[in-house]
Amino acid sequence: MNTPGNTIPDSGRQASTWAWVSLGANQPSPAGNPRQTVLAAMEHIAGWSRQPARHSSLWLSEPVDCPPGTLAFINAALAIVPAPGETPGELLRRLLTLELEFGRQRDGTANAPRSLDLDLVSFGQVRSEEPALRLPHPRAHRRAFVLFPLAEIEPELRLPGQAKTVRELCAAPWIRDQRLTRLGS
Repeated sequence: MNTPGNTIPDSGRQASTWAWVSLGANQPSPAGNPRQTVLAAMEHIAGWSRQPARHSSLWLSEPVDCPPGTLAFINAALAIVPAPGETPGELLRRLLTLELEFGRQRDGTANAPRSLDLDLVSFGQVRSEEPALRLPHPRAHRRAFVLFPLAEIEPELRLPGQAKTVRELCAAPWIRDQRLTRLGS
């Protein structure tokens, strides 16, 4: 995700569409340990939805492309229906603000440990290549910690530009090789 100071485009106004959010944490936050943090963040974001939000179980994942010594992450996925007229850029800004409220600090280190990481994975069928807003998330289809939670709540979801469903993507050998454990609710 990008820093809050970046300009985030407001393209793609959608009427009633689902937005898919990936959540992760491996450091304590004001809400508690990583598990408590992810649960609290899901509850907060679910409050933004015009329809009942849909959420996955919690998952434990080994760090991917992180600095040595990085602790395992608690991950989940959440689907919400954004407010009427809300754009992907507006939703992303809300997610970035929530990260800050949960103690997220960015020091410029790629994939550093964090108290909360929120990624806007997809917003309906909107596609964006803007540097501050790439939709769908450019690495979502290659990350087990994103795909398995998504498949739990919407196995037939096709991310924009992908020929395969998230269930089918979960079967790829490079996805199955990533260490991931379902923890439950």
